[in-house]
Amino acid sequence: MPLTIPVILGTVRSERQGIRAARFLVSRLEARGHVAPLVDPAELQLPLIDRMYKEYPKGEAPEPLERLASLFRGADAFVVVSAEYNHSIPPALSNTLDHFLEEYFWRPSAICCYSAGQYGGVRAAMQLRAMLAELGTPSISSLLPIPRIHKALKEAGEPAEDWLGRAAQKFLDELIWYAEALKAKRAEGGTPY
Repeated sequence: MPLTIPVILGTVRSERQGIRAARFLVSRLEARGHVAPLVDPAELQLPLIDRMYKEYPKGEAPEPLERLASLFRGADAFVVVSAEYNHSIPPALSNTLDHFLEEYFWRPSAICCYSAGQYGGVRAAMQLRAMLAELGTPSISSLLPIPRIHKALKEAGEPAEDWLGRAAQKFLDELIWYAEALKAKRAEGGTPY
């Protein structure tokens, strides 16, 4: 049964490399038969957070927030694609994530991080892991770090290095296992509290 797994891109820079990783993961999820809409903050152009989605009177949130809330409520899991900016996550990613809360609950997340250098953005991933847990979408234990992203992935998202396909397979296998398990628990009804 197909899952809905939004791929949330975290950067709005004009020459951003993360779009390569997002395209790669969307393609890999769709090849498995899942629905993987790309959530691109450059296209959404969300305002800096003044009010969370839930703080708007019903039906009065800006259209992009209404659309995202609907998508996130129907999601089974999330993949977050993050660069590393000054050992932290990009501000566009934080802004996109912070608009919501309950929409994430009881759904797993997975972190794909990247950088132009050799560490693949893992320092940002550690901060993102804590943030996602607090939002109610705890991340799986595996990461998909992509060092030297400009060499590892082509512009359209095709891998240029063999290791990446193998690493992505294991990463997505784990996410899908958790997504299916939590979807079954949500279908039973109720929550732990």
